[in-house]
Amino acid sequence: MSEIPARATGSEGPSAAAGAGAAGAAGVPTGTGPGGGLSGDAPSGDAVWQSSPPGSMYDYIKVASFSIGPDGLVDQWSLRAEQLLGIPAEHAVGTDPIETFIDPDLRERGQRKMAEILDGREWTGVVPFRAPAVATEDGKRERRGPRGLAEVYVMPTRTEDGEKAAVCIVVDVRTLRSIETDLAASQAIFGQSPFGFLLIDPELRVRRANQRFASIFGGTPDTHRGKGVHDYLSRAEADRVSATLRRVLETGESITDMHVTGFVPGSDERRHWSVNLYRVHSGSGRPIGIAWLGTDITARRAAAREAAAARRNLALLNDAGARIGNSLDLETTARELLDVVVPGFCDLATVDLYQGLLAGDETPPGLADGSAELRRVAFSSAVSDAPFHGAGERVKLGAVHHYPFNSPCADALRTARPRTVPAEDGGLVQSTLAVPMVAHDTVVGLAQFARTKGSEPFGDRDRDLAVELAARAAVCIDNARLYRREHERALILQRSLLPPGDPEASGLDIACRYLPGNAATDRPSEVGGDWFDVIELPGHRTALVVGDVMGRGLRAAVAMGELRTAVRTLAQLDLEPAEVLSHLDEIARGLGAPGGVQQATRAARRPREADLSEVYLATCVYAVYDSVTRRCTFANAGHLPPVLVEPGESALMLDVPPGLPLGVGGEPFEEVEVELPEGALLALYTDGLVESRDHPLDEGLQAFVGALTDPTRPLEDVCDQVLNTLDSHHGEDDIALLMARVQGLPAESVGDWTLPREPRSVGRAREYARAQLLSWDLEPLVDTTELLVSELVTNALRYGEGEIRLRLLLDRTLVCEVWDSGLVQPRRRRARDTDEGGRGLQLVGLLSAAWGSRRTPHGKTVWFELPLPGDDTPLTDPAEALLSLF
Repeated sequence: MSEIPARATGSEGPSAAAGAGAAGAAGVPTGTGPGGGLSGDAPSGDAVWQSSPPGSMYDYIKVASFSIGPDGLVDQWSLRAEQLLGIPAEHAVGTDPIETFIDPDLRERGQRKMAEILDGREWTGVVPFRAPAVATEDGKRERRGPRGLAEVYVMPTRTEDGEKAAVCIVVDVRTLRSIETDLAASQAIFGQSPFGFLLIDPELRVRRANQRFASIFGGTPDTHRGKGVHDYLSRAEADRVSATLRRVLETGESITDMHVTGFVPGSDERRHWSVNLYRVHSGSGRPIGIAWLGTDITARRAAAREAAAARRNLALLNDAGARIGNSLDLETTARELLDVVVPGFCDLATVDLYQGLLAGDETPPGLADGSAELRRVAFSSAVSDAPFHGAGERVKLGAVHHYPFNSPCADALRTARPRTVPAEDGGLVQSTLAVPMVAHDTVVGLAQFARTKGSEPFGDRDRDLAVELAARAAVCIDNARLYRREHERALILQRSLLPPGDPEASGLDIACRYLPGNAATDRPSEVGGDWFDVIELPGHRTALVVGDVMGRGLRAAVAMGELRTAVRTLAQLDLEPAEVLSHLDEIARGLGAPGGVQQATRAARRPREADLSEVYLATCVYAVYDSVTRRCTFANAGHLPPVLVEPGESALMLDVPPGLPLGVGGEPFEEVEVELPEGALLALYTDGLVESRDHPLDEGLQAFVGALTDPTRPLEDVCDQVLNTLDSHHGEDDIALLMARVQGLPAESVGDWTLPREPRSVGRAREYARAQLLSWDLEPLVDTTELLVSELVTNALRYGEGEIRLRLLLDRTLVCEVWDSGLVQPRRRRARDTDEGGRGLQLVGLLSAAWGSRRTPHGKTVWFELPLPGDDTPLTDPAEALLSLF
């Protein structure tokens, strides 16, 4: 700091020269040279006057100054010092500041500090002071001076004669504490506000942002400094908001509930905010910017739109209730539906009904899989007179057609669920809903609702409304065919028993087809008892099942449902394929007797009672595939043999002993194990695919084998090729086709170790499991897997026999298996609070997604399964699971 003369002219003395900033704040010209101060950008020699604007910090913080001479006495006393300390200059100049302002008990320390200061040391600190007593105007008594705390900054200097002196800058601590309190309160309000809070300067740039705003738009509050509205909003919206900000800044008029639309970083969802704006002023009243308070009203606007849509939809449903169903004519009812929805709900609409219903057939062909012919019975448009494209070729009013098997419309008919139809490029329509018309759980047709470009696309609420409207029309249509209720229920039963969606299995690529029998000659077909199933088993194994209940109609469909349920139940017990068929045989023999299999056996021995029992016969092939070994075990109960196509080889029928059909009884079933090479194709099917009145069974089998000419194609294409080659769409019987391509589990996805029967094997098992999981990048599963592996290996040591085998399998899930030679199956029990053990299997059940045990030819296997990281299934914390057991 430059030296300041001890004596100077002017009321402020050297303290004013030293505290040039404070003088400037009071309006005193500052700078160098006789003319005052230089402006920041003024060239040298061109001195100008520059004053701090009103509302600067010096209007809030009163800074005083005084100087101390070489003798330690006050020799200069500023006007601000008079205002702050309440002592006029004539009473202060020439006094000892320590003796005058410091309490007696602090004067000794103050004298030491004064000596240090006059010795050339700077010093800053907080000093308690008390102004000296002054005489009252009448001179009879003294008025005591005020007490206070002063923050003092002492700067050593020298006089013109070179003697040591000091300049003191004084600030009232109470003023600083008041400012600190105000800043803290302002910071709390600004930082803790649940609204997005911005302070925008006169240049319409963000001067300050709170944490709430930064949490929405990313970064920290400091990263938003200097940004403008164009950095957050689209150009048009930013221009509108900028104009509003300028108007607020110029006029001072506040803006309440201004709606702003934009996007937040990392999201494509349009957001809406309600913004309040008001002008902010300094202490002197000078406008210094605009305060912006914004709150997200996206949900509120969506709720308002939902409420308006709900009112509109309710009115539409009321209209539908009054106008639909006034006639029992099918086509009239369809037209009444379109009169309601166009144009109030959509711009174009069509209704297709099954041709079999319109023709009066008892069983509309292809009803279950959506392949039956439909007739377009109604069309309405608010924008065009020509029917629009539903899917595929253009369909005219009154035309009979059917949808391609893989089209959304056909899928909607098959699944009885609405589907969205993709818009055609360059077409008029932008959004189409294909809604099945369902009455009493039976699909009677398909309604399509379309909106053109410029209209709002269909949403979830629109989908629900479309389903409701189509359902009301379907119920009215169904009233004309109540006499066919038995057949409709049979169709519903049959469709519900098929596996939903596309089955998935470990190590297998699967495709399937199910086609109900169509009409043959003039005789209506009935529902059959064909079924197929894909059942996941422990250890990344899969059970493949295809069966056929002999006979047709509701009786066969009910028997099929019972057998299918029994197969799934027996499969979960993890029995061998031959055992599964043996149990199914007993169940089939008991289906026709009220008392079950024992009653049926007794009735068979008494001819009179045998006539009262129905006979249920069925064929079935049951196969279990192991994705680790790529070996498949087959058992057959009177069914057609599976077909295998190895890579580069011709298709062949596997030599699996057929056995007797289910329900006959008396003979055991045999098993055949086949190793399937990688890429091999396995086909299971029912007799409806190969048997026909037009050709013998052997000819149909050879045609099926010959149709598998290119098994390397996608399985869906192979299925379509087989069905088209065999002309299956015109068969008299149901068709079930299940194809699986072998994709064995890679060797690097298998960890297999043999452990000796000794206590150290528990630790080794944990080490093996940890190393294997880390090599698979499954670190989140390490702790849980180590804990469960330790439990299973410990149990194998305590209760099992022979060597222990540990195997880890990685596919869609992580499976751990522990093998031993013992035959005793683990039994889960609930341990009492006082028991020291017995909680191992409880812990396995808590931490794993599934667990169990199964018999093996040489002992047993205990396994557990864990979901992979990233799946929807959350992992249970081992510590929490352990605590929950006590």
